[in-house]
Amino acid sequence: PHRLRSAPMTQTLTPGARLGPYEIIAPLGAGGMGEVYRARDTRLGRDVAVKVLPQHLSADADIRTRFEREAKTVSSLNHPHICTLHDVGREGEIDYLVMELIEGETLAERLTKGPLSTPEVLRLGGQIADALDRAHRAGVIHRDLKPGNVMLTKAGAGAFNAKLMDFGLARATDQAGRSGGGTLAGGSGGTFGATGPNDLTLAALTQTPTVAQPLTAQGTIVGTFQYMSPEQLEGKESDARADLWAFGCVLYEMITGTRPFHGTSQASLIAAILERTPAPMSSLVPLTPPPLERVVRQCLAKDRDDRWQTAADLRRELKWIEEGGSQAGTPAAIGARPRGRARMSWVVPLAALAVGAVGALIGSRILMPLAPARPVRFSVGPPGSLTNEGGPANAIISPDGRFLAMATADTSDGRTLWIRALDQLDPRQLPGTEGAFYPFWSPDSRSIGFFADGKLKRINLDGGRPQILCDAITGRGGSWGSNGDILFSPSSQSPLLRVSETGGEATPVTTLDAGKNEIAHRWPCFLPDGRRFLYLSLPIRDNQFDTFLGSLDGKPGRLVTRADGGVVLATPGFLLLNRNETLLALKFDVGRAATVGEPISLGDVPDAGGNLGEPNVSASNDGVLAWLRVAPPNNRVARLDRSGRSAAIPGMIPGPYYELSVSPDGSRGLLSRFDPESNIDMWLIDLVRGTTTRFTSDPGIEWYFPAWSPDGRRVAYGSNRNGPYDIYARPVLGSGREELLYASETLKKWPTSWSPDGGTIVFDTNDPTTGEDIWALSLAGERKAAPWLDSRFNENGGIISPDGTWIGYVSDESGRDEIYVQPFPTPGARVQVSTDGGVDLNWHPDGHELYYRTPGDVIMAARVEAAADEFRASIPRVLFQLPSDLGSVEFNGEWGFGLLPVGTQNPETITTILNWTTLLEKP
Repeated sequence: PHRLRSAPMTQTLTPGARLGPYEIIAPLGAGGMGEVYRARDTRLGRDVAVKVLPQHLSADADIRTRFEREAKTVSSLNHPHICTLHDVGREGEIDYLVMELIEGETLAERLTKGPLSTPEVLRLGGQIADALDRAHRAGVIHRDLKPGNVMLTKAGAGAFNAKLMDFGLARATDQAGRSGGGTLAGGSGGTFGATGPNDLTLAALTQTPTVAQPLTAQGTIVGTFQYMSPEQLEGKESDARADLWAFGCVLYEMITGTRPFHGTSQASLIAAILERTPAPMSSLVPLTPPPLERVVRQCLAKDRDDRWQTAADLRRELKWIEEGGSQAGTPAAIGARPRGRARMSWVVPLAALAVGAVGALIGSRILMPLAPARPVRFSVGPPGSLTNEGGPANAIISPDGRFLAMATADTSDGRTLWIRALDQLDPRQLPGTEGAFYPFWSPDSRSIGFFADGKLKRINLDGGRPQILCDAITGRGGSWGSNGDILFSPSSQSPLLRVSETGGEATPVTTLDAGKNEIAHRWPCFLPDGRRFLYLSLPIRDNQFDTFLGSLDGKPGRLVTRADGGVVLATPGFLLLNRNETLLALKFDVGRAATVGEPISLGDVPDAGGNLGEPNVSASNDGVLAWLRVAPPNNRVARLDRSGRSAAIPGMIPGPYYELSVSPDGSRGLLSRFDPESNIDMWLIDLVRGTTTRFTSDPGIEWYFPAWSPDGRRVAYGSNRNGPYDIYARPVLGSGREELLYASETLKKWPTSWSPDGGTIVFDTNDPTTGEDIWALSLAGERKAAPWLDSRFNENGGIISPDGTWIGYVSDESGRDEIYVQPFPTPGARVQVSTDGGVDLNWHPDGHELYYRTPGDVIMAARVEAAADEFRASIPRVLFQLPSDLGSVEFNGEWGFGLLPVGTQNPETITTILNWTTLLEKP
């Protein structure tokens, strides 16, 4: 049942009580105008809503007058989008109304789930405007129009109709559209609605009047401030145009999911309404049609003479936009649109001119041969100083080829979604998409699915805030089918799940094949029938990924092709894939779901930093390709002092280095470096002389993450050469052999710390249920690994203290990453060290100071003391601000190192090709 948004109800009637022929069944709630009950009409055998005026209010002449006026007002309004009054009566001292019991929810309830799409806004807005027009023509002003007084009822096929409710403060006028007496009014009676066929309850009751005053008092404010017009707030005479102001406020909220005016108090809210202009809706919802923007802007004109003058004009305008006027792209002229013969007076000559122009154009085309289509290439950069860091799947083209979606991040990793229309210069940010990654488009290019905050979400380009669909801890790709299904990978080690585009329970579609040692399915790609799909299988085999064909009926997958990552289906019947940094187009018979012939090269596609198997290209249905192009960095190692000043290490040759890990004594480091022939390897650097030598050369990725032995002679690291990241170790110097320390089917095993006694390595891993966890690997005997911390929150980056009795780590249990400390090796009471976010922690060698980095790239220091089983930390203090160009920093109080860019770095770009299929033609 919906939570009632009203004052607690004082029940007057009990179940079984009778009001004439109406038998009370249960209370529904209470509003400012009375109590509402569900009742049974014993004569007609139907359920109704009975609204009664409590006895202790019956003696109030003003309230009884208002109650009687509501009955007369509503009974005069017979309209499909206005609630129906069945009866009015009096039983003893109780006055009551009998109205239809409506299934559905209020518009206010619906808006808690996010804004509506543009088609929904236009259709429902037209219905509300039609209801207002009927009321105004009958000489009735509603005076309390707001989302809580609009019911949405099911209309079939997932659609809803609007019902205008609660004329408890409506006022009959001496002429249609005008009210006399200068009274300021607009408040609440009781709204009755039902939430479902089996549990019909009051969806939401309107609030009591803001100020309870006699209706006839001059200059009284009664109603909900957020939807009141300036003239009402100023105590001036109000007319039907006050309803049109409120209608503009409602439309604004339907489109954006937020109210047009805001304030921290009633005074500041009133000031905003009287003095300020709301933010353009297009700044919150980028694809708001300009004509709809103009409709709302004119409704919210401060001077009522500048507003729409009738609800009929508004209804016609919304109908025009719904029928295609929104595609005009530019606002129509202010005021009512030309109608009838006035409009036809310019249509006829304009049509004649158009016919002539078309004829001339056809004639010229007959004489002039058409130029062949040619590929057009251009690059688009992320907005401003943002970056698409995180892999190629964070920049994708829409199916209709009109938009690029980009999951971008700033230096503090504040990632959000942006879209850029290819025919516009400036990208637009989508509000509410903080933390977004791996976006994917709906088939109609009007919505985007993405992962954020451990959830799968969607956002409509023509309407406001995102909607949560289901849980997805660390998503690894999604695809939106033509039948309304979304297929997605919820974590780094799971099968594919299926969920409706409207949200709900996610159910498994694929099954991991134990016979093939499968550990994950990811990066699905629906075929046009919305039933079959392609997906990538892990582990890696012979340094390539297998792509299988699956179907929603759960049949076993069938191998289709192999590549360096996931594949993309591109019309007119090609698979796009990457092998050895070359983009290939492979003919694909969609009906048989089989490849045909040999692949055709479309040119080089440099690595974009993805290492999760994601596709490195996206394709539209009309011949547009897009891929992220990331030039390798050119870095050298710099030394940091305790004040944050940096100086490059002499003698080091710059190179494409990504990450740095430093030995306990600060004499050596390991760098991650990309090599086209052997993927990502580690290189050893002498931090005194600056010399670098290759440390690993396996075709897999050796990157996550080196953990140094206490004496600095050995390094443990993760390598995915056999599919999952297993833990290996090898000596730093000499010709000692590499040793496999621990292997399992778990995909992620990244060492982070080696205990001082040399007996334990802690590493990060992941679980489909608990997310990121910290495990401990015992190096004695059989080398068994077990969870050290595996709560329902994400924990990672464990670093053991120099004395081996404590471990610092990062956890998001508070809602953001913070630094915590617990006893080691047996977990105990935890202590939070950071106070404003923290990652990348390290201990001072004496164990009495702990360092970490904030989201704003500030190095913080906290003094720590441990006595017996008690751990204490001081309030962290700022040590220094990291230089903006310094990356991969390690600092332990005695030494600090980071990567310093050398020269001008090539920016990230999104390469876009129009008419890419012409590249398939032989010269």
